[in-house]
Amino acid sequence: MTLTVLNLLAIALYAAAAASLAWPLLAPGRAPAGRGPLALGALAVALHAGILLGMHRGALDLHFFAALSLVACVVSALTLLVNLTRPVAALGVIVFPLAALLVAVDRFVAPPTMPQPMDWQIKLHVTVALIAFSVLSIAAVMAIGLAVQERGLRHRQFGPWLRALPPLTLTENLLFQLIGAGFALLTLTLLTGSLFVDNLFGQHLVHKTVLSIVAWLIFGALLFGRWRYGWRGRRAVNLTLSGMALLLLAFFGTKAVLELVLHRGL
Repeated sequence: MTLTVLNLLAIALYAAAAASLAWPLLAPGRAPAGRGPLALGALAVALHAGILLGMHRGALDLHFFAALSLVACVVSALTLLVNLTRPVAALGVIVFPLAALLVAVDRFVAPPTMPQPMDWQIKLHVTVALIAFSVLSIAAVMAIGLAVQERGLRHRQFGPWLRALPPLTLTENLLFQLIGAGFALLTLTLLTGSLFVDNLFGQHLVHKTVLSIVAWLIFGALLFGRWRYGWRGRRAVNLTLSGMALLLLAFFGTKAVLELVLHRGL
């Protein structure tokens, strides 16, 4: 089969997984979909990973659209892992359609690119950074879910989307578990970057480093505030989304300007 057919199949599998998760939420009284959507999602992720290896010659391609597709693949895989222990259907409803969209964009919209050669040290740094960004992306989605839950409880609005999330305390605990894991990975990202990246100015990495450090400080402050002062609720949501916004700018902001506006590769 050609890559085009495989891309279309991955898109269809992602869409089917999301629809299977969303259907019980849109039809109150229906039983949860069980493990079927997770199986569809797992097939989509496996196919997505294979497509990335085929399209980008088995290398880490960090051009804008390829990097977005790679992040979507990792986030989808982590979403499946979270759903194995926590019935958080809303994660897949949000993540899988976005992954399908980015698969389509990378294949049918993005210009062809050539992966840049990297030493193993840089590959290690990039891999850790990718996983850290993906874990914290899921934490940001959980933070939005937590805000929806709190608003719904405050206004006594118990819709199907609210029931799709775990109890409020479990959602909050999962949020901080994800932030803790993401913070540890982000710390390792900064350490490997300081050890392995030689020329920050020549590689347009100064702003990325500064934004990543500020985000690291925000997530660190949030974890400390949770441990020392019991921070939760709206403060936790706001700090999580603020930190994630900075990471988004650090990872993709200038990359978009350089590649899509100035047409300069990184």
